[in-house]
Amino acid sequence: MHHESRIRIGKINYTNVWPIYHYFPHERFGSRLEWIEQVPTGLNRAMLAGEVDMGAISSFAYAESHERYELYPELSVSALGNVNSLLLFHKKPLEELDGCMVMLPTTSATTVNLLKIVLHRFVGVTPHYVYAAPSLDTMMKHADAALLIGDDAIRASWSDHPYEVSDLGGLWKRYTGEWMTFAVWAVRKQTIEAYPELVADVHESFLRSKAAGLQDPEPIVRKAQAEIGGTLEYWRGYFRNLSHDFGPDQRRGLSLYFRYAAEQGLLSEDAPLRIWTDNSVTR
Repeated sequence: MHHESRIRIGKINYTNVWPIYHYFPHERFGSRLEWIEQVPTGLNRAMLAGEVDMGAISSFAYAESHERYELYPELSVSALGNVNSLLLFHKKPLEELDGCMVMLPTTSATTVNLLKIVLHRFVGVTPHYVYAAPSLDTMMKHADAALLIGDDAIRASWSDHPYEVSDLGGLWKRYTGEWMTFAVWAVRKQTIEAYPELVADVHESFLRSKAAGLQDPEPIVRKAQAEIGGTLEYWRGYFRNLSHDFGPDQRRGLSLYFRYAAEQGLLSEDAPLRIWTDNSVTR
């Protein structure tokens, strides 16, 4: 029995999405929204199962199930060049990783597949990939290179280590000149059909929250420093470097990534970007 329309929003506790969430006007919605905290892989699964209606999911997860979703315009986690939280630590140059062991984190399909595209397509090497828990020291005991993402990557980059570090956003830009979009904002088609007004209101509120985060990033910067460490200056630079836009430039880079992933057999087919448009209002 539906007393009122309610939307379940998946929330990933990664610092890179904080600027979109931080200033969200919860009081506008009362009990019409339910927030569900998930790790990225958990959220991808929950959205597939219909347990969550919308959320920031990894770009690759969208591509695998694109027929179920539409994407909110102007919301993403993107970068043109270095991201600083998607890092490959390596003992020798990338060109020498052919047949070497490369350790991967289990947490992010988007970055793992980006690494495979870059190494295979552009550098021309085929390593052995092994999944492992995200600890730099343990990974590098057994491997020539290790990929870390998110706060694990950030902490490792601050540590005193002897390795070369390649930024996956930087590598993508070096070889393609394009933006890379790591997370997109997906909404289930069924939810859009059932609650068009609410879906439009939520989009509008996320855009306002994003604008407020750009205008006053300091509380987000302080929260990141308190929870993860580092300096305020580091976090200011980190957030400045990310973009949460999803316009023509970001879409072009993401479409190219999907095409390469499909050509390499990482995706079963190329994935179109289905962008949500607000049909709840007749203008």
